[in-house]
Amino acid sequence: MPAQQKKLIFCTAGVLSFACALGTAAAIGTQLWVRGTILCTTGALLVNASGPELHKFIGEIQYGLFSGQRVRQCGLGGRPFQFSFFPDLLKIIPASIHVSVILFCTVLIVFALVGAGFFMFNAFGSPYETLHGPVGLYLWSFIACSCGCLIMILFSSEVKIHHLSEKIANFKEGTFTFKTHSEQFANSFWTILVCSLVHFLNALLIRFAGFEFPFSKSKDLGTITGAVDLMY
Repeated sequence: MPAQQKKLIFCTAGVLSFACALGTAAAIGTQLWVRGTILCTTGALLVNASGPELHKFIGEIQYGLFSGQRVRQCGLGGRPFQFSFFPDLLKIIPASIHVSVILFCTVLIVFALVGAGFFMFNAFGSPYETLHGPVGLYLWSFIACSCGCLIMILFSSEVKIHHLSEKIANFKEGTFTFKTHSEQFANSFWTILVCSLVHFLNALLIRFAGFEFPFSKSKDLGTITGAVDLMY
């Protein structure tokens, strides 16, 4: 492949990696990871609400990795409530999983920036044969993509398996009991998915630029060397 086309591919991959780093950093600070509605079951049972009346007992909830807000509806209008995970909710949430999600988000940002730097270095500089060359490009893309997948798996398990929304909705509620009525992942969560796909795409761009996968080449060389040894 001509050098100009390789530079264009590497520049494109570098820009995508840098955009993913910025997108992940922005996603961490938002409250747009989960959106949903919560039902005040205690209030609905007291008045035997059904049909249109049930909407008077359905509030809203949204949260991110550090903070969020909920609006509780128990038949008397909305009651907004702001909350933060640190340190308020640490006793009721799976703290190890939640901290792991934040940690992997940080690692994703770091390696996305590292990958962007090496892509640009390979586009405009003279790449080394190891970490600056195709081996390093595959490595940074693989680590970033893996971190993105781990973030989605861990956060999904925290929300769905550990019923995070219900725990937040019932935080400091002694009389009323809330149940998740609807729940969906919001923009910041899907940003992590897009970033993971982008890093996987970068690995394909490296291959498209003419670089073989690092381990396949060494395997072929070992086979040829063995054949030569048998001849002598």
